[in-house]
Amino acid sequence: MPARPTRARRAARLLDRGRPLTYLLLVILAAYALGPIVVMVFSALKTPAELSTNPMGLPADAAWDNFTTAWQSANMATGLANSAVIVSCTAVGVCLISGAAAYAMVRLDVPAPGAITMYLLVVTSLPIQLFLVPLLSWWTRLGLYDTQFGLILIYWAIYSPFATLLLRSYLIAIPPDYEAAARMDGAGELTVFFRIVLPLIWPGLLTAGLVAGLQAYNEFLLAVTFLQDSEALPVSIALYSFQQGFTVNHALVAAAGLIMLLPMLAVFLVMQRRFVSGYASTGMAN
Repeated sequence: MPARPTRARRAARLLDRGRPLTYLLLVILAAYALGPIVVMVFSALKTPAELSTNPMGLPADAAWDNFTTAWQSANMATGLANSAVIVSCTAVGVCLISGAAAYAMVRLDVPAPGAITMYLLVVTSLPIQLFLVPLLSWWTRLGLYDTQFGLILIYWAIYSPFATLLLRSYLIAIPPDYEAAARMDGAGELTVFFRIVLPLIWPGLLTAGLVAGLQAYNEFLLAVTFLQDSEALPVSIALYSFQQGFTVNHALVAAAGLIMLLPMLAVFLVMQRRFVSGYASTGMAN
């Protein structure tokens, strides 16, 4: 009489049967994610006339000069340089602010940490449009309007709450033994934070910095509201350059969009393993 299959064998058989369905689902999700990018590439290689008659199909004759025209017309070299400054300063500032806040919430004797966590959750859910009018008034009085530093300050304020919650969850899982040993050797809180805590939570800091940097790179409303100097505008405002009256050259918009996509895509591809591992190790349920 044949032996009954073990539970592990039955589970393996079920996995083998469901594997084709899993692959099919992954292919569908990949097509869903890559479809808009493929359409954007096709649009960037068409003339405006061809784009209006054949918006979804392959270009009949690739118009590679769209990229040159978009680069020159939108002054994208200056925009990319400005975006690099804004994104890097935003990412570094968010990491320092959220890292210090998470350290204080988890390790120090802060009153009502639960109320602070609830406050951060509420703040992250509020739309920034509620604060545009008072921010414009305050920034004008403080001399921060139409400056990159003024825009970076706003980015620090709106991106730090989520990063604080992210790093708090990461810091909870790290035992405080190293910090206690450093304090026994006479180290102060700043020394413990910069030399002990920050290296330990480096994957979480990298994740928070990448998320904040990506949001700052793609952000449009605050940049177009608080910056007016054409030499200080980030690259996200470059798409405005292709609007003439009530018409928009969508071929040049697609070409500029692809140019904007390449830097962040390269950064993510280089750092994707650290990004995913950092996100996976920060349990937001803690």
